[in-house]
Amino acid sequence: MKGTTAVDTITLTINGQQVTAPAGSTVLDAARGAGIYIPTLCYHPDLKPEGVCRLCLVEIEGSPALQPSCVFPAADGLVINTDTHAVREARRTTVQLLLSNHPDDCLACERNRNCELQKLAEEMGIRDRRYEGERNHWERDESSLAIVRDPDKCVLCRRCLRVCQEIQGVGAMNILERGWNSRIAPAFGLGLEDAVCVYCGQCIDRCPTGALTEYCAVDDVWEALRDPNKFVVVQTAPAVRAAVGEEFGLPAGSLVTNEMVSGLRRLGFDRVFDTNFAADLTIMEEGHELIKRLAGGGPLPLITSCSPGWIRFIEFFYPELLPNVSTCKSPQQMFGAVAKTYFAEQAGIDPASMVVVSVMPCTAKKFEARRPEMRDSGYQDVDYVLTTRELARMMHQAGIDLPNLPKGEYDDPLGESTGAAVIFGVTGGVMEAALRTAYEVVTGQPLARVEFEDVRGMEGVKAASIPIGDVELKVAVGHGLANVRKILDQIGSGEGDYHFVEMMACPGGCLGGGGQPIPTDAEIRRKRAEALYEADRLLPLRKSHENPSIKRLYAEFLGEPLGHRSHELLHTSYSPRKRWLDEIEESRGLSGATAGGGESGGRG
Repeated sequence: MKGTTAVDTITLTINGQQVTAPAGSTVLDAARGAGIYIPTLCYHPDLKPEGVCRLCLVEIEGSPALQPSCVFPAADGLVINTDTHAVREARRTTVQLLLSNHPDDCLACERNRNCELQKLAEEMGIRDRRYEGERNHWERDESSLAIVRDPDKCVLCRRCLRVCQEIQGVGAMNILERGWNSRIAPAFGLGLEDAVCVYCGQCIDRCPTGALTEYCAVDDVWEALRDPNKFVVVQTAPAVRAAVGEEFGLPAGSLVTNEMVSGLRRLGFDRVFDTNFAADLTIMEEGHELIKRLAGGGPLPLITSCSPGWIRFIEFFYPELLPNVSTCKSPQQMFGAVAKTYFAEQAGIDPASMVVVSVMPCTAKKFEARRPEMRDSGYQDVDYVLTTRELARMMHQAGIDLPNLPKGEYDDPLGESTGAAVIFGVTGGVMEAALRTAYEVVTGQPLARVEFEDVRGMEGVKAASIPIGDVELKVAVGHGLANVRKILDQIGSGEGDYHFVEMMACPGGCLGGGGQPIPTDAEIRRKRAEALYEADRLLPLRKSHENPSIKRLYAEFLGEPLGHRSHELLHTSYSPRKRWLDEIEESRGLSGATAGGGESGGRG
């Protein structure tokens, strides 16, 4: 029998240079693999290319017109030029046309010096406006508590749409109208507050300009720090320490935990605490909740509740599975409740004068802090949430050179934590931390090896079977909401026979959150993950139940995991969230509404 040989590589010529590339590559892939630069705007390595911006045009021998390299298939024998006069002029004209309908407020824009349109104009030597005339104007959308839309700065690259639909499976926005009136917005031009947006912020991360930004809390935090009658404490999420250095020129994955602590003190915070403390606390509660449910004390699988974007997602799209969600608050919210009760009592501080600030890799945390359920301390548990980017902005404003600061240490008692807590920032980390504690609580035996490799890695969906005593624990991990959908559909159909499931809204987990430094891509996420795993390895304590401060908290204040006081302060519940389209159809006497703001906005 005669066999066939698959062609694994192709050879083509780019700018006179012979280039070899994998079969199936685009011209852009082949060029980048050979170190040849082609400018892009609508292209993003996480997303399927669409070729809408025409910045990546190239000349292809034999083709009558310039071709977009991001979607043009590379093939054997192609001869390509990427830097001819015609190519340069076409790209330059495209950028000039974009600038003709763009605001002149670069100095006031949050993306100043980190804007792809600004960078392209600089590369092409554009110093004036070639085209003058009428400009579009759309009102800013500040309706949500997490994300701000400025449509005037939108270049219609559709990267926000693609990440929302392809990676998140939400479809909160779409292209409205046509031609000159085209714009990206939720259906019917409503604000994000009325859309099915989960506030994950992945659109912000992919946006090349300042059209999408977080709802800024910097001025509010500065005001609190200046108020002599306020006692201002700050908590820092695990993923922040592996990313904030990027805003100061450090390589991706640089771990700057101790320098960050010193920087926060210089900003004027009265106490610098660690969300990792509350992550250990979460594991104590959630681990015991898992053990209780395994014994028949609630529906299985138990699904984690740390990610507020994921919580909004299930409230919108899978409310029938809400009983499976852990009643534990997220570490951010547990910290706020404990700070304004236990810590305030220990330190002799009036909680009414205490301001709790969180530094998070997440934009949805801004919304979570304002949820009406999050006031069990008797006050709003967390007052303000800063993203990693906002923290860096404050440090730059204060003239703080983060990489060269002396190493500082977190304050007691809410600053002590374990390695199990620091890996909360990476997909699979919450699962692994819970397994470390659940195993030892159930078996009474120490783990021979604390790493659970089966739940690590960047695969979108991971499943494993973990022996814990007499139970073969079936677990699953999902990150990125399109992957989360797959697991939820398995659970709904009965195909996913799991005991415990970890869900994270953002690709890679919190380290890929919508509030992290821009850009973020697969390689950057990998380096941040390595940094968090290294931080875990370096800590003397690596299991949440070994944290002395957690033990003291239970002995002096909470009593026991799942006890009466911990239930009051550390647990909550969630409810189905009506979608605006449901309400519209109900008002018209219709039923069966399933969609949200775009093509992927419902379960279909």
